[in-house]
Amino acid sequence: MIEEFELLINQCADAFNQQSAWRTGYDLAFGALNCMGRHTVTGMLTASGQQFMDWSPAYRLFNQARVDTSKLFDVVRMGMLQELESQDFIVAHMDDTLLKKTGKHIPGTAWRRDPLGPPFQTNFIWGQRFLQISMALPDHPECSQSRAIPIDFHHCPTAKKPGKKADETQWENYKEQQKILKLSKQGSDRLSELRNSLDKQGFSDKQVIVSVDGSYTNEQVLKHLPERVTLIGRIRKDTKLYDLPQSQPQLGRRRTYGERLPTPEQIRQADKYEWQQVKAWAAGKEHEFDVKVIKNTLWRSAGLKHLMQLVIIRPLGYKLTKSSRVLYREPAYLICTDNELSIETLLQAYLWRWEIEVNFRDEKSLMGCGQAQVRNQESIKLVPAFISAVYAMLHLAAHRSLKIADQIMLPRPKWYKKKPEKRHSTGDLINNIKAQLWARGLGLNFSGFVNQELKTQSSRNAANPCTSAIFYMRN
Repeated sequence: MIEEFELLINQCADAFNQQSAWRTGYDLAFGALNCMGRHTVTGMLTASGQQFMDWSPAYRLFNQARVDTSKLFDVVRMGMLQELESQDFIVAHMDDTLLKKTGKHIPGTAWRRDPLGPPFQTNFIWGQRFLQISMALPDHPECSQSRAIPIDFHHCPTAKKPGKKADETQWENYKEQQKILKLSKQGSDRLSELRNSLDKQGFSDKQVIVSVDGSYTNEQVLKHLPERVTLIGRIRKDTKLYDLPQSQPQLGRRRTYGERLPTPEQIRQADKYEWQQVKAWAAGKEHEFDVKVIKNTLWRSAGLKHLMQLVIIRPLGYKLTKSSRVLYREPAYLICTDNELSIETLLQAYLWRWEIEVNFRDEKSLMGCGQAQVRNQESIKLVPAFISAVYAMLHLAAHRSLKIADQIMLPRPKWYKKKPEKRHSTGDLINNIKAQLWARGLGLNFSGFVNQELKTQSSRNAANPCTSAIFYMRN
């Protein structure tokens, strides 16, 4: 795994303005993976053995913008496209996240609505907002589990409101900045940038299917959707949808919309529309979902450019324990801008969207994204993006190395269930690459170390407490 990670880092030399800057970024990348404390810049320097050397190059790398993080993600995106070369389309996910901050003078920070707050009370947190696009890397093209790998991480601040004594010109500039920095506008621009990047890299024939939540299923995104990009998004249960016009009047203006359809909630409850069963992978196994599909649908917010299909998903039943009663989740209402996309592909692409939430959790809790204590205008954007790029390269390197049948991995604790197709968590991957780094630094044979650990999986043999403490991380 460590060899594949080094190959990816070596391909990123063009992202740095100097060879010395690339060497600093190389050390910080391994420091981010080897760090066992807070992932500040000094923490990454210490984890890479640079604590007794000049630390100023590491800070200048970010505050003087000596690294172009978009080129780091170009390497990741090209590696992903090589893995997905046999597929006819690319599945991506887009969402935004918040990085909590405490300093009130950090550029780009503001009060944001806390998405983890309780439903009965709107809470606010002080932090930065970033927009991420992740690309799905499935095990195989059919119904299977998938892992999302970030390919874009963009800072999305809000416009700063003028003071009470501001003149009219400042207020006009503020209103223009509000339009430019609006989150849906930023999402539309990033989708256009993704499509242009794929075309430049020679994948203009690949259709992109992007799954989003309700905050991006709006007029701004739909009416500016690039060509060869299909959007799957959630809508409200009372959305006003229309049918195609069946007939045109002999006099007057031609009709562009037909009769108004029942709301998605009314369609779900009506017996007129039949349910159909579709198999898809979710929550670790294959499920059969009941869905209703209404094709040839128009939505005024999307305009006449898109002839869409409406998909209603009946909630699955689940039990908290074996003896508890069956509970149900909320139904989902989706629209798709491609009227001909198969329901199997549509449903699976949307269910894979949960993986971007896993990305956010891993980047913050395991990789320490947002923990760097920086205040520079450039550093606040580049350090989190750099951490996200390292996280992406870690998973891409793991995917490539795990394709080898004799790949040696650290054994998991005995209380984990043994599954035939187990999924390695980010904690597992960091533990393994950390063990390989330590084995290389101490001159040990990594395979021999793993074999020694496997011998301790008995109630009579205890593992070395030092190595167990070093290589343990939350999964």
